[in-house]
Amino acid sequence: MSRLDPELELYRGLMDQPEQYEDGFDVKTIIGAIFIGFVMMPGAIYLGLVAGRNLGPAAEWTTIILFTEVARRSFITLKRQEVYILFYIAAALASTSGGLQLAGGVFAGKIWDQYFVRSPAARGLGIAYQIPEWVVPPPDSEALLRRTFFHPDWYYPMAILLVGVILSRLNWFGLGYTLFRITSDYERLPFPYAAITAQGSTALAETTTKTETWRWRVFAIGAMIGLVFGAFYVGVPTITGVIMTKPLQLLPIPFVDLTRNTENVLPAVPTGFTTDLGAIIAGFVVPFWAVVGSFVTAVATFILNPALYRAGVLQAWTPGMDTIQSSFANSVDFYFSIGIGTAFAVAFIGIAGILAHFYRNRRADEEGREHEPGTLAGVPGRGDINLWLAIGMFAFSTLGYVFLCWHLVPDFPILWVIFFGFIFTPLNSYVDARMKGLTGQWVSIPMVKQGVIILSGYKGIDIWFAPIPEFDHGQRAQQFRVLELTGNKVISLVKAELLILPIVVVCSLIYWEFIWKLAPIPSANYPYAQKMWHLNALNSGLWLTATLTGKSLFHRAFKWQFVVGGFGFGVITYSILAAARMPTLLVYGVVRGIGHMPHFVFPEMIGALISQFYMIPRFGARRWKQYATVLSAGYACGMGLIGMGSVAFALIGQAVSQMPY
Repeated sequence: MSRLDPELELYRGLMDQPEQYEDGFDVKTIIGAIFIGFVMMPGAIYLGLVAGRNLGPAAEWTTIILFTEVARRSFITLKRQEVYILFYIAAALASTSGGLQLAGGVFAGKIWDQYFVRSPAARGLGIAYQIPEWVVPPPDSEALLRRTFFHPDWYYPMAILLVGVILSRLNWFGLGYTLFRITSDYERLPFPYAAITAQGSTALAETTTKTETWRWRVFAIGAMIGLVFGAFYVGVPTITGVIMTKPLQLLPIPFVDLTRNTENVLPAVPTGFTTDLGAIIAGFVVPFWAVVGSFVTAVATFILNPALYRAGVLQAWTPGMDTIQSSFANSVDFYFSIGIGTAFAVAFIGIAGILAHFYRNRRADEEGREHEPGTLAGVPGRGDINLWLAIGMFAFSTLGYVFLCWHLVPDFPILWVIFFGFIFTPLNSYVDARMKGLTGQWVSIPMVKQGVIILSGYKGIDIWFAPIPEFDHGQRAQQFRVLELTGNKVISLVKAELLILPIVVVCSLIYWEFIWKLAPIPSANYPYAQKMWHLNALNSGLWLTATLTGKSLFHRAFKWQFVVGGFGFGVITYSILAAARMPTLLVYGVVRGIGHMPHFVFPEMIGALISQFYMIPRFGARRWKQYATVLSAGYACGMGLIGMGSVAFALIGQAVSQMPY
């Protein structure tokens, strides 16, 4: 893209560029990090085991509100730089781990490993004793029988884990910062969702001063909406789940499933709608034409899926399937390959746009003409680090992953590890960063690593546990954009990461050791884990056995004809829209919507229509988009507060119910 669409120019200007940058890391952030690690992490662990949920924005916004209220009563002013660093630390310490979305830091994955190695699924598939000991001790290990990490059998797996944690920090920081400089500084992409956190941090910082502006008023309105809606959506099910045998859901979570009701009229079409008000509020924020593109894709499935089903393309779908089953079946038969093709089209368009941009600017320099804004020189005062240093951090950490994989799985072709580290990860991350820069959302290309492992011909299950550097760091580019909008120097993030690393390791080890000692995980004390982990183990076992039997779901899902078709569709459609000077965001919206359940797209479209045809004419485009970002941040805060209160009630209820009298 040589020039931004007018709508994207609007998003780019939602927040003014800071006039000066400051270091937001100080003693307040250190206290906040300790508070989150030692107070909120056990609640996050409990909620994940019992209800399968994570604290989400609760830890972030609750921490910020607590510190801003303490600051007000202590006559201390919190700068927006400090508020955002607190927000970042809270998000990092309360984040989830792995495909289970299990909160609790780096040792959450090891809790899953200790279950899987002894699970009925692993034993039934005959792979329990084939899982390497650098992942988890063997099933009959005393460490697992005694339920403790403090045993020699854990030393090697823990060492590999800690090496991976350090390498991952270097990897995402180096590549994420490089992508930020390319997509934000050079391509000037707007990152619409970045303004949400930045505006929210600014609004809360204003409460500690005597200069509250419209931001706090709009943030408070959003927070009240989140509190009221969250009380019905999250609070009632959590509280009734403690005092009743079955939780009472006033609104079905996460969506109303109508697939079985409409299957006679719309075969192979997952239908329904989400009950989360946040989807409508998201429609206020996401660029209008991106939402329209996703809506067009969702509507197209109502026509395309029945036609593909009758033509014999969607063979896996059968009457009686619900939304999840239908979506997965359709993905295997069609949308998986189409999605890969369109994702490569986005990458091709983006790379071509960058090269064209470089070429035009070079020609302009040679001819002495002014050229389009966008530079890699950095911003004065922002504390930018040398791009070559960032690239060097990424290259060094990737080489570390390559050597680590070679040490752990020496028989696996090392060229594939190099491919993932130096080719696929940068490409996939750039696609994601570009989509987040344009629309705020993206779904990564699925099952690529699985496909490569299977097609490589390697035999054995150890490769599935190897730390292959197959990552998506696109989100990190958006984090650096938020850092910039809040007026933080880059060094603030470096200091925050150096603080987070020891806290998350220590707190994760302490709390998982304690909770594991209380009762086996999973067990009746943790109903969600007891119910769902067995299913997850079966699904994992299917992939692990693919390199033993030579057959897998990937062979069925990957169809090169559909991949080529998806690539051609993306490139041709983009070219036509660009030539006709129509909104090219439609293409990115279509890509975003492929394989995405319409349940979330339709409410989002309602929000986009309200925004475009009522709010913008009333308030003006720039002012309304500023309102919308702050309103969205407030809504997340309100929902988070309800979530934290619900978790506290559940913890107290669980403790009381286990007392003998």
